[in-house]
Amino acid sequence: MTPKPRPKPKPAIAKAAPAPRLFSPAEPANWARLLRALAVVPALGFLLVVLTPPLNHDVAAILNFAERWVAGESLFRDLIDVNPPLIFVLAAIPALIDRFTPLDIVQSWLICVVGCCVLAWRLCARLRQGIEEGPVETAALDALIPLIIVMVAYDVGQREHLMGLFALPYAMLAARRAQGIPTPGGVALTVTIAAALGFALKPHFLAVPALVEALVLLHRGPAAALRDRLPWLMAGIWLLYLASLPVFFPDYLGFVVPLVMDFYLDNGGIGFFDVLFTNQLGPALVALLVTLPLLAWKGAGVPARMLAAVAVGGLLSAWVQHKGWSYHVVPMAMATALMACWAVARWFDRALPPGRAAEAAPALALALVVAVAAVHVRGESPWRQIWYASLAEGQLTATLKREVAGERLLVLSPDIYPVYPALNYARARSTLRTMNLWLLIGAYPGCPEGAPRYREPWEMSRPEFLVYRTVAEDFARAPPGAVLVAKNSGIPRCGAEDFDPIAYFSRHPAFAETWRHYTRVVHMNTYLLYVRED
Repeated sequence: MTPKPRPKPKPAIAKAAPAPRLFSPAEPANWARLLRALAVVPALGFLLVVLTPPLNHDVAAILNFAERWVAGESLFRDLIDVNPPLIFVLAAIPALIDRFTPLDIVQSWLICVVGCCVLAWRLCARLRQGIEEGPVETAALDALIPLIIVMVAYDVGQREHLMGLFALPYAMLAARRAQGIPTPGGVALTVTIAAALGFALKPHFLAVPALVEALVLLHRGPAAALRDRLPWLMAGIWLLYLASLPVFFPDYLGFVVPLVMDFYLDNGGIGFFDVLFTNQLGPALVALLVTLPLLAWKGAGVPARMLAAVAVGGLLSAWVQHKGWSYHVVPMAMATALMACWAVARWFDRALPPGRAAEAAPALALALVVAVAAVHVRGESPWRQIWYASLAEGQLTATLKREVAGERLLVLSPDIYPVYPALNYARARSTLRTMNLWLLIGAYPGCPEGAPRYREPWEMSRPEFLVYRTVAEDFARAPPGAVLVAKNSGIPRCGAEDFDPIAYFSRHPAFAETWRHYTRVVHMNTYLLYVRED
């Protein structure tokens, strides 16, 4: 038998040399730490903008009124404004710090508002404890929440920002309640009280808790939702606040509210549907409509749905005010950004293998943060802060600091900005009973044919006569150090004749007599400063 040939040995295959490593085993961890550090840079950048002049104009005006209130003037009688009292009560805290410490009012306010931002951030962190999160979700929320708290930059401290600030932890608490997840009593109580105060700043804000609580009710059912004590606590705070108005602030209901109904609501307002297409509310509405479909995915999560309710409530609040101003969309923008990014982060956690998701988490979190920050680096911030000193607004501040620092000023202007915060930086106080001449602007909306440019006192409405009389009498009783007059009165020009506030008030003998002592004029781009010559 012929033996079978032995198979030829296969040639030995040389083992391939290991591919050169781009990183040492420790380097991926180093890169992850670097990416996490970079992800918090945008939040720090926006915080720097918050701490840099100029202060938000509405915040500055409220602080100026709070200073005057703390100094002894009567709120809603000597100080007439459309805002409900709560914002002045809160603003009195930095005003008292200014009064009894070496800190000025702006420094005191910055401490208070940054403290509120830190509190909201810590509450959100506490509410995330005990909840299972994916690696991308964790990395994204760690970087996104502090950014979203301060990303509105110039509008930080506005009433809408304060509401949106505490609406975020409120939405996260509502998500825990809807899912039956227990929350430490102290955290739940703090979140509820802070949110109740934020929603009480304006009546329009109540749309937010109404929608959120309706969503909680859908998740839990009526019986369980009605047994929850936290919504009842919020309602109790609102009822207590409402009951306090006739006791502590009777002039607000009896005097200011009628003025608001007659003169303010339509002053500068935009049509009910036209406001949806303004350059502030329009883009915010598009962003909300584009991101809401993300919630159709079951994995988007209950917190994202609660934030969507906050965003829709913010939309309703901005819409009903029909002004279209930048700060009106702040709660809507904050909630929309966090809702969309939260849902996207959860999608990545489910779409990627667990190990890959953990590796990609820092980079994905950085990408989401950069996207949100890029959207909000527009318009006012940080460009207004960078160029403030060289702009006309900064020059007004410099002029007031040089000419009338620490003085009282009669401000005859239709503007809030830039009069505020220029007065605050100069530590000067307005003597006008309103923040600007909005009552006078409301009294002269047009040019009636054949009528004199200025009404006689017996022809004036009650609000117009109030302005005419109090400006003249206050001016004569305690003459301020200077008078700041806007070159643009904010009142329509009638033919060749413009509305001149000095000519208007000089028809009052007390004003005309006192005005003779103001002669030196400082010319600025849009203002004239008349200084009293003793």
